[in-house]
Amino acid sequence: MKLSLFSVVDPPPPADERDRLGELLALAREADAQGLEALWVAEHHFGRAGALPAPAVLLAAAAAQTRRLRLGCLVSVLPYHEPVEVAEEYAVLDRLSGGRLNFGCGSGYVADELAGFGVDPATKRDRFDRALRTIRAAWAGEEVRVERPDARPVRLNVRPRQLPHPPLTIAVQRREAVPFVARWGASLALIPYATLGGIDELRAEIAEYRAAGPPGFSGEVRVAMHVYAGASRATGERALQAYLDSRLASQSAHFQEKVAADPEHARAETIDRHGLALLTTPDELPGRLGPLAELGIDELLAIVDFGSLPLDESLATVRALGRARLARTPPPRAG
Repeated sequence: MKLSLFSVVDPPPPADERDRLGELLALAREADAQGLEALWVAEHHFGRAGALPAPAVLLAAAAAQTRRLRLGCLVSVLPYHEPVEVAEEYAVLDRLSGGRLNFGCGSGYVADELAGFGVDPATKRDRFDRALRTIRAAWAGEEVRVERPDARPVRLNVRPRQLPHPPLTIAVQRREAVPFVARWGASLALIPYATLGGIDELRAEIAEYRAAGPPGFSGEVRVAMHVYAGASRATGERALQAYLDSRLASQSAHFQEKVAADPEHARAETIDRHGLALLTTPDELPGRLGPLAELGIDELLAIVDFGSLPLDESLATVRALGRARLARTPPPRAG
């Protein structure tokens, strides 16, 4: 199981002038030094669901400050954008990073964002499908059209370094969408704290994804979880509680539905007890990772910068993940 970082780039409280984008770059440098697989970042607009409206810009800066770390958007919200422009922007990023882009996409779920971009929620799935077909065709060198009536066919003048396209991941929060991801031939990203009741449900979703793929299908399962590995588990629990409270106040509709059905899942202790977060110590972290790998998770996306945790606490968890990675890596075979 690969170990990576994921950030939704929570904005600090209004009176706090912390440089969250600078902190993300510090986390990227530490993840690179620790041999972690990737840094993934979310796209959010306008409100307090997240404070990164332009992931490609942040990832380009991270590319310049790292050597081997892969760089992922989770997700580029396709219904918000002109697909040809998305294809161009991320093709340039893949070139600048030396072929380190992981492209994640989704259809959006925050009501204020959808309204701000004039996207009718009833149309977002069709818009997503059309956009993804256009982006993949453009990266493959085919003629595509900008979505305007008078546009002529065009071909990109900069294609990704990774051909026919960078690794593709689709994020979903509703179980009925899982087979759809496999049919696209894409990897699957899940954020189980927001929708699932526990590990058994996560295991079932992973199995459903594997079963839906065509013969020879080799898509990967990426799962995002809050991870805190420090001296005081209570510090991690307080931070996770602050994060969950913020999600309930920020139009995180799927999590709100889950909590309405079972209010216990509004509590950080419940999320951790059900295995949907890892609040632990550095010494215990490798043991907490083992059962997740046995579920068939290919890449754990560790959310380490949540609930206004100080940067030094988040960096300490990155270093603990680096040590856990080494502890779980088998030694090279002799000869």
